[in-house]
Amino acid sequence: MNRELALFKHMYSKAIEWGKVKENLTKKVKLLKGEVKRLRFLMPDEVQRLLSNCTDHLKPIVTVAVHTGMRKGELLSLQWDRINFEQGIITLLDTKNNERRDIPMNETVKKTLEGIERKGENVFCNGDGQTFVTVRKSFETALKKSGIEDFRFHDLRHCFASNLVMEGVDIMTVKELMGHKTLDMTLRYSHLAPNHKTKAVNILDRVMSLKSPQTTIPQKVVSLTR
Repeated sequence: MNRELALFKHMYSKAIEWGKVKENLTKKVKLLKGEVKRLRFLMPDEVQRLLSNCTDHLKPIVTVAVHTGMRKGELLSLQWDRINFEQGIITLLDTKNNERRDIPMNETVKKTLEGIERKGENVFCNGDGQTFVTVRKSFETALKKSGIEDFRFHDLRHCFASNLVMEGVDIMTVKELMGHKTLDMTLRYSHLAPNHKTKAVNILDRVMSLKSPQTTIPQKVVSLTR
């Protein structure tokens, strides 16, 4: 049911964008509680297989998506002046939440972006320097060649968060990296770290076993008087 409702919401958003309607009638209709939101992600070996089947223009886009958690719109509109190689930060201003988000770059992202020829203001451009409007067709082709089914470009964002959680990165850090407004949005990944509670209490094995420094009790000084 939520899937169908999400589709209607998207249709109304597009209709407003195209000037067909003035109001989104589904705006106040909330998704049903209790239904699990879609969470599809790839394991590292699957990501590598996907990258190996990406075209030259698509590969850097997918690489940066997997390593930063950036949305497709944020990627395709990314401009060079938003990248600070010296500080290793990508700054996003036009985000879904309308809030600034600073994304740290790892070495993979840095090398990928440094290897892109600058042809215009935008980072990801075609041979004529024109910004990519969509990468849907090339992405679907790469998925088909890789034998990956039921996967969308937005799921690359789930790959970013899911693999971080599985490697032990705490939920609050993942929340900040994803740019989520509420913790509830990030908690959907918490089940991927089933041992986090065990690891937490195991810390006490070490802490509680530490011996307290012994305190030297001063001896009573007896004064001998004659």
